[in-house]
Amino acid sequence: MYRTRKKLALITINICAVLLFLLVALALLPEKTSNNLSYVTLALISAIFVTVIFLFNKARSYIYAKIKHDTLETGETVIINQFIDKLRFCYTLEDFYSVIADNLEKLGDCSVMLVDRTKNYILYNSPNRLTTSETTRTKLDQNFTDTWADGHFFFDRHIGVTSNYKKSRGFFLCYNNFHLYVFCKYTRLFDIEIYGRLFEEYKRFVSRSKTITTLSEISATTKEWEQLAETQQSFLPQKIPNIPKLKIATYFRPLVNVSGDYFSILPIDQNKTLLMLGDVSGKGLPAALIMGLVMNTVKIIEDKEDLVGVINAVDKAIKGMHLQDKYTVLFLGIVDTENMKITYINASMSDPIILSPSPNGYRMKPLTSNASLIGILEMGDIQVAEKRLFRGDTILIATDGVSEVMDENGVELGDTDIFKKTLIAGAAKTPQAFVDDIVDLILKYNGDKKLHDDVTMMIAKVGY
Repeated sequence: MYRTRKKLALITINICAVLLFLLVALALLPEKTSNNLSYVTLALISAIFVTVIFLFNKARSYIYAKIKHDTLETGETVIINQFIDKLRFCYTLEDFYSVIADNLEKLGDCSVMLVDRTKNYILYNSPNRLTTSETTRTKLDQNFTDTWADGHFFFDRHIGVTSNYKKSRGFFLCYNNFHLYVFCKYTRLFDIEIYGRLFEEYKRFVSRSKTITTLSEISATTKEWEQLAETQQSFLPQKIPNIPKLKIATYFRPLVNVSGDYFSILPIDQNKTLLMLGDVSGKGLPAALIMGLVMNTVKIIEDKEDLVGVINAVDKAIKGMHLQDKYTVLFLGIVDTENMKITYINASMSDPIILSPSPNGYRMKPLTSNASLIGILEMGDIQVAEKRLFRGDTILIATDGVSEVMDENGVELGDTDIFKKTLIAGAAKTPQAFVDDIVDLILKYNGDKKLHDDVTMMIAKVGY
């Protein structure tokens, strides 16, 4: 309904715009045409064309907003919309059960069953005769096995899949072998466009809850901390992707088994790549939980070019964990090798830099902070910054475990001339050789003593 009405509205507006333009333009044309129209007439027609286009865009925006409100935000569909909104802030199965009870069962008079098909185990069912019936369970087991494809589907009154939406008596969502069955006699009254949004949010929830559950279960005993570290390491890129005109090297050294440092390299298309590097406050399990949550949140976001949206999603996810005094600093930057620029948000990271070649040697350009700590403060109005890139530019992003390494006199490495000279000298090298130089300097400057923080860095060279 929503998509159909949008198409009809677009066709109608287009026809009206063309007719209006033709009528006004014809009215301005002289009755007897000459070889050359006057400049005044041409200017008027051009102005009318621009005006019609402007009014068309305004009308389209207004009508689309009204169609969305009438189809997706009113009537029975609002029940599913409210469920989606609350699902965004569910992080555990207990959260999910509460939202099901409050929205689908109480407001929507629906019956619900959640089944883990891998274990063939019922995780949740509404306390009514339909979902507790042995007959219902048998039909679901027979009709929807553990080989069922991911997606959203509809079933009829016989609990068999149906393509006739008007005869449907419920729907179910399948992702990663977690089947959510919703029995609802008025399923046909929900706007069909809402199911795509519902399925996407359900996918995010399943991924989110499994990540948190895995980390929590592994950390149950001291013996399993090593497994926790391995699980955490699996969130990090296992292999640097091969990206045209962008060479990248990374280094990750946790202080103990688990770490609050993290990084990711996410190609958006053949020209744009999202670089992410961050550091969670504190150590141990809470920091590891937040690290996994941030990595998963960014990974499943569809529009990774919306850096403000990514930052806000991470902020909401961390605040939803309700872990006291937990936050993260984070750098997000999109390197565009076609337009040769980097757009970024630096949320209180130790200044990343661009080392740019010049006739007098390499110049250091800081990518300064333009956003606050994430997960503990109000984010406010976030601005995306942008800098030009040139062939041979080297981007260095690192946690404060690099610059804050101290020598025996308590002098931090980032304040020394040897650090700056190492950066200038390394900028001409390959990213991996540059990383090796910095690591060697850290260990030498620290006097081979035990480090006091995680060390994580990423180096990207543009144009090669």
